[in-house]
Amino acid sequence: MLLYYITDRSQFAGSELERRRGLLGKIAEASRAGIDFIQLREKDLPARELEALASTAISVVREHSRKTKLLINSRTDIALACGIDGVHLPANDVLAGDVRNIWQQAVASPVMSQPIISISCHTPADVAHAASEGADFSIFAPVFEKKGTPQIRATGVEVLRDACRQAIPVLALGGVTFENVRICIDAGAAGVAGIRLFQQNDVTEIVRALKKLRS
Repeated sequence: MLLYYITDRSQFAGSELERRRGLLGKIAEASRAGIDFIQLREKDLPARELEALASTAISVVREHSRKTKLLINSRTDIALACGIDGVHLPANDVLAGDVRNIWQQAVASPVMSQPIISISCHTPADVAHAASEGADFSIFAPVFEKKGTPQIRATGVEVLRDACRQAIPVLALGGVTFENVRICIDAGAAGVAGIRLFQQNDVTEIVRALKKLRS
């Protein structure tokens, strides 16, 4: 089961500096716990501040894990500048194939020539298109309804099931909790993604519990 933590420093209390410290602490915790992917999704930050945060975040990940991979939301340029493992592309962003071309032209070392690319998808057709463009996996959302967002309609488990029949792994996102993870896996999901699932809980305990579900 692949586990994918999406960051949101706005959920931490305190000043901006305190929120960033809290976020980096959670990234360290998630790395130690064995999370497969962390998506740095701090879209409101100016480019220079985002680059500084990304540089520190990748150092934290490298310090605490050989397994965890760090992706950054949309910013291929910052990923390359900071030595980050890959990029997450929102729906209707640049194509995965274009990101790979940019990456290969920018990086001389063949070891780093292939970024990890995930793509946000909302329909099975989106997943099929992501696969055709060379994405490694898709983040499929929203599977379940979330409190406080009645305007966002959940896709439901059957649509998730259809999405999981496509050619790349699919991770379920949106209202995913420990109680409904099994439903997602039974529908064919390769794993689950979340903000609150990991950020508002003890990551080590969540990962341990999810691994028991997998077994």
